[in-house]
Amino acid sequence: MFKGEEEIPFINKPWGYERVFAHTDTYVGKYMFIEEGHQLSRQYHEHKDETVFVLAGQLIIEIGPDEDSIITKVGVDVGEAYHITPGTIHRFCASEGVAVELVEVSTPELQDVVRLEDDYNRIPDAIA
Repeated sequence: MFKGEEEIPFINKPWGYERVFAHTDTYVGKYMFIEEGHQLSRQYHEHKDETVFVLAGQLIIEIGPDEDSIITKVGVDVGEAYHITPGTIHRFCASEGVAVELVEVSTPELQDVVRLEDDYNRIPDAIA
């Protein structure tokens, strides 16, 4: 089934926007735009399994903290992919001066987000 531009809505986010171009019982495909200097929540998923492919810019993925409170930063360049398994604490970031465009393919659990840190006050009952 063909989907035209008008059938793939923009979903505004405080860090940019996303467009879900496919959502089935077995997978989801989404395009994401992260504005320069912005980052998503530090989060993990209990069930959702995802892989990202960078189209433009350099995606910085923060992994962790691990059991020693270490956060590892991984740079993912244009044309590279990165797989995030369920339970992995992660955060997608765009550096100052560089916006990021990427495609994410995942299992369909879009609401499976456990936020640990968020720049945009989207953690319920969090103490600022």
